[in-house]
Amino acid sequence: MIVLLFRLLILIALALIVYTIVQYFRNPDRKLQIAKEANTFYMVDDPGNSKKNIQFVYKSCLFEGEKYIDATEDSFEVVDIHIFARNTNELEGITRDDLYFIEKELLIRYPHAAITWKYPINKLVLTTID
Repeated sequence: MIVLLFRLLILIALALIVYTIVQYFRNPDRKLQIAKEANTFYMVDDPGNSKKNIQFVYKSCLFEGEKYIDATEDSFEVVDIHIFARNTNELEGITRDDLYFIEKELLIRYPHAAITWKYPINKLVLTTID
């Protein structure tokens, strides 16, 4: 009886270890960190949850976007996204074309959204091209 109970505890421990490993590899924060180190674009978003912010990495810079819902002609949609950089020191090397790429990617997911950039990114968007 004790041997059977011990085997059951070992199986439960193995199942818990497997579950922990799977959760580690599925963690979106870990994927964001990997994309940041690899200098690629990666977005973490829950389209069904309008209260959860968008997080994405582009050129080793972590951005966050706040989604706001309002009524459109047919339904309630995300109509406004405010984007800011978590660490403004990481913005070095980001160009206006990079911001346009980010806007294009967001508009693919949220076609009714107006994108607003927060300080200091809005200074780059508002300046004229010489």
